[in-house]
Amino acid sequence: MTESQISPAIYTHGHHESVLRSHSWRTAANSAGYLLPYLKPDMHILDIGCGPGTITIDLARLVPEGHVVGLEYASEVLPKARAAAAENGITNVEFRTGDICDLHDIKDNTFDVVHCHQVLQHISDPVKALSEMRRVAKDGGIVAARESDVFTWYPEVEGMEDWHRIYHDVARKNGGQPEAGRRLVSWALQAGFDRTQITASAGTWCFSTPEERAWWSEMWADRTVGSNFARSATGNNLATREQLEQIARTWRKWGEQEDGWFTLLHGQIICRP
Repeated sequence: MTESQISPAIYTHGHHESVLRSHSWRTAANSAGYLLPYLKPDMHILDIGCGPGTITIDLARLVPEGHVVGLEYASEVLPKARAAAAENGITNVEFRTGDICDLHDIKDNTFDVVHCHQVLQHISDPVKALSEMRRVAKDGGIVAARESDVFTWYPEVEGMEDWHRIYHDVARKNGGQPEAGRRLVSWALQAGFDRTQITASAGTWCFSTPEERAWWSEMWADRTVGSNFARSATGNNLATREQLEQIARTWRKWGEQEDGWFTLLHGQIICRP
């Protein structure tokens, strides 16, 4: 078996409606803000793991004289991305299938920016992925990555810790690393970047208003019982169906708490090849 065959591991979440609901919420502003100051209107960008394309389309808006390629391993989600681009009148973007660990059809020194968001945590060889991103980025260009790490919440509704433990167990069983944000600098060094070429930072998502809590908790409740996560959890004997259904109820209970607060910490890197 070749490296490219084993590199994708198993995507923990899949593309269930609840997962796409979450991914479609993402924008360049709320998910790639650390990258935006570096963008110039004529840049050519490769956005890897583009999913339904909301970040990709935003990036295309920000480089009106340039071009953006959205790359996604799961081809079934790309029609949604293409439809969104058409609906928004964005013409300087295209979507393709591809593997972050094997960008064989892309020449060296091709893109001004090579970006991924919440991808490295789901693959078995993030160092190889960053090496490929480095290869296809232009000399003097940018390789950018953002990965989640710490989840924290309040109040301590009974059952939330069970969700957190099972989530981490499933992610690792599938070959991923759920605490990826803190490892980005280390992975970039292993991929061949010099420490002077790496700028590290952190970002957050926070869900606290009634509307945010309702959306986030309902999405995770649905995701817990309906997405690939549920099949991985039960199939690997990491949780029973009854446990997952209880966790879904726990998520909805947390969402009803007036003082509810949920935050994700993300690691972020800008690398200059």
